[in-house]
Amino acid sequence: MSVENQIETFRFTPEELQIDWQDGQTSRLHCVWLRDHCQMPSSRNAQNGQRLMNVTDFPDDLRIEGVTQQANGDLVVAFAPEGHESVFSQAWLLNNCYCLNATFDDRSEAAKTLWDAESFSSLSFTDYQHYCQDERAKRDCLQQVRDHGFALLSGVPCDEGQILEVIRTFGFCRETNYGPLFDVRTVVDPNNLAFSNLGLGCHADNPYRDPVPTVQLLHCLASSTEGGDSILVDGFKAASILRQEAPEHFEQLCRQYLNYRFSDATTELRSRVPMIEVDDRGYVTKVRYNNRSIDTVRLAPESVAAFYQAYRHYAGILERPELKLTFKLRPGDLVVFDNTRVMHARTAFSAGGQRHLQGAYADLDGLYSTLAVLERARNTNELVQGALA
Repeated sequence: MSVENQIETFRFTPEELQIDWQDGQTSRLHCVWLRDHCQMPSSRNAQNGQRLMNVTDFPDDLRIEGVTQQANGDLVVAFAPEGHESVFSQAWLLNNCYCLNATFDDRSEAAKTLWDAESFSSLSFTDYQHYCQDERAKRDCLQQVRDHGFALLSGVPCDEGQILEVIRTFGFCRETNYGPLFDVRTVVDPNNLAFSNLGLGCHADNPYRDPVPTVQLLHCLASSTEGGDSILVDGFKAASILRQEAPEHFEQLCRQYLNYRFSDATTELRSRVPMIEVDDRGYVTKVRYNNRSIDTVRLAPESVAAFYQAYRHYAGILERPELKLTFKLRPGDLVVFDNTRVMHARTAFSAGGQRHLQGAYADLDGLYSTLAVLERARNTNELVQGALA
């Protein structure tokens, strides 16, 4: 049935418009919400859709004075006392009604595909040249970051600084105290254990930074050592397991705020955040686990024991072998992952041979924006092709 014929009946009071749709659903739309979402040129910029008015511009006694339906099915809402009229298409009302549509969400666990090691029978690498030259390949790769939290590229030129060129294909470099990029290889007296040949447990980078870099990239330039395997763990999956096994532990790590800290000769960074962050609906949106960077734990005396029980439980889940996706990065391989979701780790490696990775940070807003534009272009092309068929 066409959108123009979707309304069964409608009625209104000064406070709200109620629409009964032919599929049995009902919309109840408050008068101020309707006025705030007016689509008319006097209320919205035609080019970018941004509002031209503020809610403080509406009269205190704003009310619906009348509602009529045009021949094409659009509803015309008249507001008093200002005498303003707004025209709403049925398509807009169906797609935007807060009674019928969930809140937009592309960041929380509800919008993700949670995984463990068995979720991948084999790892899929996207050829870098193909990624650069084919919009579909780039879109698919960025969708993997959005949905699974990581993606893998192969054939990235083993040139120092090439990682910054990769970032420019989807967003912007997030420069930190390490510079625009950093080298991960063994050094004498490192200011971070990542720059040693020790194995590293599962962790997220930079929890002491506010805001935290939300995307991390690691590009392998050389790998001739024994060991040094890369490990990824879905922190959202681990949090869901924690919630299933011990809801009280999950609540502890959502409720208790911790201080994180990084300090060296030239830098002093601090943040105060929970280990697991949830949104207004209770869905996990960020995880921060980095045992090396937690500052002195200072909690109320009655909370310390419960916190450590929860902390140890979550730490144990993150180290479960069945959650660890383990693979070897070869020269030219690059991994990009969501640093607010995916934990990374590595096995220890031998002092002999050479292992050289370059790392850099970016942010999800740039990556998600690029992906949204690519998806919008795909949808437009499909509509055009459908119309021509």
